[in-house]
Amino acid sequence: METSKLYVGNLTYSVTEKQLEELFSQYGDVKDVRIIERKGFGFVEMAAAEEAEKAKEALNETEFEGRTMRVDEARPPRPRREFSRY
Repeated sequence: METSKLYVGNLTYSVTEKQLEELFSQYGDVKDVRIIERKGFGFVEMAAAEEAEKAKEALNETEFEGRTMRVDEARPPRPRREFSRY
């Protein structure tokens, strides 16, 4: 894994950043947690890529708060496109 940032999908809307931090901290040092409100996904950044890989292998396709999480390496954001009216 090249990056230490993970995408975490299929979350219930009630999951908090603190809950995700506690869950992922079992696999290493969590640097940052961001949940995208009302979208059902978020991002967890670990201190090292090896820790992120460990967390991904352990948590992908596991049940958390009643939903099966999807954990994968986060992709870099796509540049926003300017929309033209014509």
